[in-house]
Amino acid sequence: MSISYTKIKKHPTIFLRLFGITPPQFEKIIRKLEPLWEKKILGSYKRPGRDFKLSLEEMLLLTLLYYRSYVSQLFVGFLFGIDDSRVCRLMRRIEPLLAQVVAISKREKLTQEEIESLLLDATEQPIERPKKGQKAFYSGKKKRHTLKTEIRITPKGKIVHVSKSRPGAIHDFALYKKEPPLPRDSRAYADSGYQGLDKLHPPTELPFKASKKKPLDREEKEYNQALSCIRVKIEHVFSQIKTFKIISERYRNKRNRYSIKFMIVAGIVNLKNGFASF
Repeated sequence: MSISYTKIKKHPTIFLRLFGITPPQFEKIIRKLEPLWEKKILGSYKRPGRDFKLSLEEMLLLTLLYYRSYVSQLFVGFLFGIDDSRVCRLMRRIEPLLAQVVAISKREKLTQEEIESLLLDATEQPIERPKKGQKAFYSGKKKRHTLKTEIRITPKGKIVHVSKSRPGAIHDFALYKKEPPLPRDSRAYADSGYQGLDKLHPPTELPFKASKKKPLDREEKEYNQALSCIRVKIEHVFSQIKTFKIISERYRNKRNRYSIKFMIVAGIVNLKNGFASF
């Protein structure tokens, strides 16, 4: 017996635990996804004998369950009554469309209130050891091979920018310099990984760093504590993103599709927090 959308949506608590969103939020995504699916997938040539076997709702459930739990595709396929190779094909078709619906748009214009203050930070996720170019992916901080991604949020918690994911050996500040610069009038709040950002972007708040010869005085400690109280919001957002295990556990899929998965999850977090653009 496979998972049925008509049955599972009657149990909102279980629905949220399994798929990471509520049934009403799921319905919002489906309404935006259906026109794209009909135009770009159903309207194109389809080889005979390769029907999808699942409805669009079930394909979206399958994708969300995989993101949320990050179990094997064989296991997910068993729950939906299909084989693992079909799971892979379905997700490759639905991910680009889902990204158009929920992912953070780089063309979206921010309001003056939103660009007044921005918090930025980077996160690392462990990956399988690469066969080639291992040194570029080895993070000295995590002591393993990782991918690094930067996000920028407003003080209210809205994700406004997600960087391209890059090999974990890159420094946080170097990663920032490969992305579009912050708005000129925006006050940035960053951690010590962004030392030097204040030279490129003067309205930047960075923590003081202690040394052996110069420990922090009382005022500097109080400043660092106040800055941490502001920046804790971005840690909460990272925590929400990483409830989707595909972004927190060791990443086993192909790295060239990592960025689109991170963008989709970030968009879902915005939707859950009431910041969706639809």
